Amino acid sequence: MNLLKEIIHKEQVNKEGKAIYREAVRGIIINGEKILMIHSRKNGDYKFPGGGLERNETHEETLLREVKEESGAMVCKIEKGFGKVTEYDIPTEEEYDVFKMTSYYYICKIDDKFEKQSLDEYEEDLGFRPVWINIDDAIKANKALIINSDNKQVPRWVTREASVLEQIRKQLIKKGNL
Repeated sequence: MNLLKEIIHKEQVNKEGKAIYREAVRGIIINGEKILMIHSRKNGDYKFPGGGLERNETHEETLLREVKEESGAMVCKIEKGFGKVTEYDIPTEEEYDVFKMTSYYYICKIDDKFEKQSLDEYEEDLGFRPVWINIDDAIKANKALIINSDNKQVPRWVTREASVLEQIRKQLIKKGNL
């Protein structure tokens, strides 16, 4: 899968050091110029539905589970991979030098009916809700959070998601490739 972006969250990260890895999958679900995103009512950001692979899960299994849990939508078709983003950060585990996370993005179709979300406690605390939003509005909201952060904690995913949203707008929506 093509590398869309590499993000280094802190300058002092040792990318070549002993790493702890995490893989995640995220669904790109588009309807016209609107995209299904998970909105945090607490922070005001938008993220793609998806999350981390559990032990012995495939990308497809994780994508189906995570999209349903976070949005209540059932993926009926995974059309193709769009790309991946690799992020580097300082790990919380002292025995590692770097936390390396790779997020894989897949273009998906969903059923029309939404069911009840099944959120983790932290997702509930952040007020995660599925929304159909114009892609430009999602980009604008995430970029405003980054620019106006003023040392407050902006979730790490906001930079990643803003970047992927811009690439989707450029590669898929504006070119009419969907």
